[in-house]
Amino acid sequence: MSNRRDKTAKTVSFRPERADWLRLRTLILLRWMAIFGQLTALIVAARIYTIQLPLGLCFLAVGLAIIANLIAIFIFPENKRLTETEALLTLLFDLAQLSFLLYLTGGLANPFTLLILAPVTVSASALALRSTVIVGVLAGVFVTLIGLINVPLRFADGTVFQTPGLFTFGFWISILIGIAFLGLYSRRIATEMHSMSDALLATQMALAREQKLTDLGGVVAAAAHELGTPLATIKLVSTELIDELSDQPELAEDARLIREQADRCRDILRSMGKAGKDDLLLRHAPLGAVLHEAAEPHIGRGIEVIFTVSGVPLDAREPLILRRPELIHGVRNLVQNAVDFARSKVWVDAQFTPGRILLRIIDDGEGFPAQVIGRIGDPFVRSRRDEQDLTRRPGYEGMGLGLFIAKTLLERTGAELSFANAADPFLSPEERPARSGAIVEVIWPAPVIVASASAALGENRVISD
Repeated sequence: MSNRRDKTAKTVSFRPERADWLRLRTLILLRWMAIFGQLTALIVAARIYTIQLPLGLCFLAVGLAIIANLIAIFIFPENKRLTETEALLTLLFDLAQLSFLLYLTGGLANPFTLLILAPVTVSASALALRSTVIVGVLAGVFVTLIGLINVPLRFADGTVFQTPGLFTFGFWISILIGIAFLGLYSRRIATEMHSMSDALLATQMALAREQKLTDLGGVVAAAAHELGTPLATIKLVSTELIDELSDQPELAEDARLIREQADRCRDILRSMGKAGKDDLLLRHAPLGAVLHEAAEPHIGRGIEVIFTVSGVPLDAREPLILRRPELIHGVRNLVQNAVDFARSKVWVDAQFTPGRILLRIIDDGEGFPAQVIGRIGDPFVRSRRDEQDLTRRPGYEGMGLGLFIAKTLLERTGAELSFANAADPFLSPEERPARSGAIVEVIWPAPVIVASASAALGENRVISD
C-alpha cells in the first residue's frame, strides 16, 4: 500500500495535466489578435475590393468572440490556469467561430482558411492526445463542410468569385494534410519538452535528496568519530575492571554491563543512517500537529496565531496526513505572509470530512489590494506592501515570491488555492469585523494527503541488540 501511495505522489509531482501550463490570458491575447485580423480583413474586403459580404452576420460572429473575451476577463482571475476540459471548450469555440466566419466569406475561396490550423496547433502543444484528436477531427469536418456549403463571394457588379475546382480540391487536401502534420509535429515537440522538464525536475529532486542523505551521513560520521574515543576508553576501562573485580561478582557484573552498553552505543551510531529511512513517525502525523509544525517558526513574533481543527461529524477522529516537505513549507509561507501583515491575530482553521481537507488562513490586516488580487500567486508580485507597512516593519522587504512558492508547492500536493478578502476594504476600522484581512483557502482531496489505515505506527522496533 505504501508503494502505491508513493507512486501516486510522484504522479502528482511529475506528471500534471498538460492544460495546467496553459493560462487563460494566453488564449485571450491570441483571440484579440484574431479579432483584430478578422475585422481588418472584413473592412478591407468591403471597402477596397467592394466584395458584397453579409456584414451583419460577419460582425455577429466577431462580436461573439469579443463577448467571450470580455466574459473571461471580468469573471476569471488573470492567472487562471485552464483545466483540460476548459481549454478544450475554449479551442472548440474558437474553431467554430472561425469556421462560421469562413462559411460567410466564401469557404475555401477565402485564403484565411489556413488560420483554422491555429486551434489544432495549440491543442497539440498544450492538451492531451484525446483532446487533440477531437480538435483535429472537428477541424477537418468544418473544412470539408465550408468547402461544400458556403456563401460565395460577390463583387459590387454582381460577379461571383469562383476558383477552379482543381484548385479548391488541392487547397482542401493541403488543409487536411496541414492539420495532420502540424498536429503530429507540435505534439511530438511538446511531448519531448515535457519529458525533458519532468526529467530535470526528477533530477533536481534526486540531487536534493542525495544531498540531504550526504549531509546526514556526514553528521553521523562526525558523531561516530567524536564519540569513538570516549566509547573505546569506556570499553577498555570496563574490561580492566572486570579482570580486577573477579573476586567481587556483583561489581564485575556491573562493569560487564557498562562494556555491553558501550558496544550498544557503538552499534546505534552505525545504524543511525539506516534507521531514519524506516521511521514511520516522520512520514505522517495528525493534521493539527502538522499545522503547528508548519507555523512554529512564526509563533511568538508579536502576532497571536490561533489554531482550530474540526471535523464532520463533530466527533470524527483527527486524520493522519502525510508530512510531505512541500506541504509543510507551503503552509509555512502562507502563515508567514499572514503574520507579516496582521495587526494582532492570525487564524489557522482546518476542517476535515471523509472526502476533503479544508484549510483557511485569515488575518486581521488590510487584506489584498484589489489591483493585484487576480495575480496573486504569480512570481514577483508584492501582494500587500504599502507605505504604512514600510513604517511598521522597516526590516521586511520581500520579492513577491512567498505566495508563488507556497502556491506552487501546495498545488504539487494536489491542493487547490483561492485568495480573497474577508471584509469590504472601504469600511472604517470600527466597522471591520475581527477577521477582516486576507483569506487564503487551501482544499485537498482526502485521498491525496490522508495516510492510509495501514500506515499505523505499530509497536516500537529494536534498533540493535
